[in-house]
Amino acid sequence: MNLFTQTLKKQNSSRPPVWLMRQAGRYHSHYQELKKRYTFMELCKKPEVACETTMGPIQDFDFDAAILFSDLLFPLEVLGTGLRYDPGPKLDRHLETVDDLKQLRTGGESLAKELQFQADAMKLIRKALPSDKGLLGFVGGPLTLFCYAVEGSHQGELESSRRGLKDGRFQGFVELLTELLAENMAMQARAGADTIAVMDTCAGEVSIEDYHRYALPALHDVLRRFKEKCPQTPVTYYSKKTGPSHWECLIDLPIEAIGVDWNHRLSDVLYRFSDRFAIQGNIDPNWLFLPSDELESRLREVWNEVAAMDPIYRRGWICGLGHGVLPGTPENNVRLFLKLQKEIFGS
Repeated sequence: MNLFTQTLKKQNSSRPPVWLMRQAGRYHSHYQELKKRYTFMELCKKPEVACETTMGPIQDFDFDAAILFSDLLFPLEVLGTGLRYDPGPKLDRHLETVDDLKQLRTGGESLAKELQFQADAMKLIRKALPSDKGLLGFVGGPLTLFCYAVEGSHQGELESSRRGLKDGRFQGFVELLTELLAENMAMQARAGADTIAVMDTCAGEVSIEDYHRYALPALHDVLRRFKEKCPQTPVTYYSKKTGPSHWECLIDLPIEAIGVDWNHRLSDVLYRFSDRFAIQGNIDPNWLFLPSDELESRLREVWNEVAAMDPIYRRGWICGLGHGVLPGTPENNVRLFLKLQKEIFGS
């Protein structure tokens, strides 16, 4: 059992593990060199290249866990929305009406076979990864994938997505997605992932009432089916712009870890929720653009507060950001992040 998996089980009595969402990405020179040779689609869909992309930051920065380099929109492509990158993701069709659901494919588990490239990449990463490193797979949450299917992104007011929760589009979409997504998660788990992260970045964009009424049952159904397939694989749930009222809703779901954004005091979250969940987070990724001395000062303030807590509260704490590493982030600040973390909590 590596440091990362120990922490997922809330059994870590040593230094908290570190990994960063989007640690293999546009800020990193290794990624930039690969992008000169491959399209984004090739980086994701060629297993050997996806493995090389994933391993870059492990070899360069020595993170404690790797995350599969892929994209959460591939299940939408499989359902028939079309998908291209120009340079960001573009769908060929959107769910503007209930009738648009008729254009999507059915098949659930059989459709998931078209995502075999993720499992193949995962196997290669698991083989290349040192035994003391953890490995994450990931998918998008049902609500987030729905917002993308409707809007083409998760940005803006998402007014059509909110209407879609109640006009039949969300229900119909979830019926097509659930088995596909559960099997997608299971394929990654069987290929070697220590946990599957469900990235629900649109969770905080709807009211808590709509989250509870619509998003939560859909999420629960996907997780229930996944746990039937892979009962021993922990689930990590990341939701953006959410807080305690959302996390309380998750307590009875088969979720072992939650990601927390930077809008919450880390020590407060650990005090309140570390008995139920492993906690991932939660430094503001914008801090990594600060001058190194200011970044160091802010990191020390947060982490010294956590270090002063009773160790029982951080046995399930996974150190990281509250969201992904931003493009243009200085690599030296990423190195400083890891250096200080090991200095404060022990190497």
